[in-house]
Amino acid sequence: MKLFVPLMLLSCTAGLAAFVMAASSPFPPSNPSPDTHESAAQDPVAHGKYLVTAMGCADCHTPLKLGAHGPEPDMSRWLSGHPDTLAMPPAPAIPPGPWGFVGAATMTAWSGPWGTSFTTNLTPDPETGLGKWTFEQFRDAVRSGRHEGRGRPILPPMPWMNVAALTDADLHDVFGYLRSIPAIVNHVPQPIPPAETR
Repeated sequence: MKLFVPLMLLSCTAGLAAFVMAASSPFPPSNPSPDTHESAAQDPVAHGKYLVTAMGCADCHTPLKLGAHGPEPDMSRWLSGHPDTLAMPPAPAIPPGPWGFVGAATMTAWSGPWGTSFTTNLTPDPETGLGKWTFEQFRDAVRSGRHEGRGRPILPPMPWMNVAALTDADLHDVFGYLRSIPAIVNHVPQPIPPAETR
């Protein structure tokens, strides 16, 4: 129970952080027409893209790079997670007080009481992404908060509890969209436990 309460607080914090990040997202608004949702609902992949965009998945799963006007998404690495070419140094120590976590400038690595986590490769690459996953594994991961629905816990700041609120039909469309994007080979590091983070 001692671990459950802080993780619930962290998930609320992560949800707030995701909202703040989405509000200040470097992704330009798409200004959808009023019928965008209706037409997307008729095409499962388009509907999945709509949901992935609305939920801000790319805010963390697409690394930021420094562009002419500051941080911008690296579109060549769309939804590929933490870059395997970026070896992170040990996370800075979080001092006592209200600061609860730190994040990388790429928005793909995070460290807090849970240890250090790296955003997953959501592309359909069979070895480093979701290419070998079944829809059932994807659905079960989102519903249970566990990798492939049975493995290690999905760590903050991933707001899996929010995604779990989607219907199976919505999740099916999200999975279909993720299967339709270009596969990117990107070996995301495994999470680092709290004892090894400091």
